[in-house]
Amino acid sequence: MDTKIYAVIDTNVLVSALFSISGHSNPSIIIRKIIDGVITPLYNEEILAEYEEVLNRDKFPFRKADIDWIISTFIDYGILLGRTAVSDEEFTDRDDMVFYEVALSKEDSFLVTGNIKHFPKKPFIVTPAEMLTIINEMTAGPGRILNEPATPYGK
Repeated sequence: MDTKIYAVIDTNVLVSALFSISGHSNPSIIIRKIIDGVITPLYNEEILAEYEEVLNRDKFPFRKADIDWIISTFIDYGILLGRTAVSDEEFTDRDDMVFYEVALSKEDSFLVTGNIKHFPKKPFIVTPAEMLTIINEMTAGPGRILNEPATPYGK
């Protein structure tokens, strides 16, 4: 795919991907799309710190090697981005604001989350399934001809 898709990935997507034994869940496919170069993740130090803290919680059975691998995947394939946009939106969980503001800091980027209700209703905030639909709509046929998505996603 010639077009880069930039996306901030919410922590819950990583949690779901690590829980997916088969690797066929939408969150797991999102991680695969990062490795394949289809999605370029955007992050900052606060986001990496949240990934580290949440994934290492005692309630999760994740192996340290898996946690280190998924975080290094974001560092290796992603872009460290300053939090340049400031939002006046109300958040029930203030920790979600960094994901939203980093997404706002890069034009035409997405925020991919499994907890859509935690964020303002905006077209650039999508579920993993919606992100995969966007990717599929942008590529068509064996020639992988780029098309405009039929659904009005993105900013």
